[in-house]
Amino acid sequence: MTCPTIILVQPQMGENIGAAARAIANFGLKDLHLVAPRDGWPSKIAEANAVGAFDKINPVAVFENVADAIKDYQVVYATTARSRDMRKTVMTPEAAIQDMHTRHATGQKTAILFGGERAGLTNEDISLAQHIISVPVNPEFASLNLAQSVLLLCYEWKKQTDQTPAEFLPEGDSSDATQGEIIELVERLEQELETHHYFREVNMRPTMMRNIRNIFTRRNMSKQEIRTFHGIISALIGNKKSG
Repeated sequence: MTCPTIILVQPQMGENIGAAARAIANFGLKDLHLVAPRDGWPSKIAEANAVGAFDKINPVAVFENVADAIKDYQVVYATTARSRDMRKTVMTPEAAIQDMHTRHATGQKTAILFGGERAGLTNEDISLAQHIISVPVNPEFASLNLAQSVLLLCYEWKKQTDQTPAEFLPEGDSSDATQGEIIELVERLEQELETHHYFREVNMRPTMMRNIRNIFTRRNMSKQEIRTFHGIISALIGNKKSG
């Protein structure tokens, strides 16, 4: 499936262009277009701030105006934090990206317009778009950095296609311990506790051991953790004997 094209309209700072490219590469998008960048193109400052991202995406295309930049796209979305006196559908980033995925599945091409740092998109720019994207930010401080805005939309695109589970436990180099290994550890611990007179009340021993056993069985211990606890017991025994 193709990805939406990110179009920065009259960006002023090379730092933000580079950071936007970095966000695009981070989340698997490929196309960055610039419309009349203030300091021209290419930009050494943008290259420095991209940290190699320009090598991961398609070559940046530069246009003189928005109309030229969007002429090959079926649907264009304009990002803005301000209410505009236009009859256009206003979408959250989530809803807009869902709409883009639907359109891309049918072969349509989409683009997202982002305005420059000083004033954002003009009404003329927005009039060329079919939909408006508005990020639900604090109404008392709705100013988003240009690169931050790009990052939000790129992340949303990736999130809706990503298969990463919401929660998982990395095992690293050690797999889960077997129940037999856990029982062996607990039995060894019980033996050493008895040897060192931990159970001062014989009638409480079953309850105390049940509580201890629950500590080790409440979670999935790894084989490495079992070995670590055996090492701890061995160290304590050695220290006790040497003392």
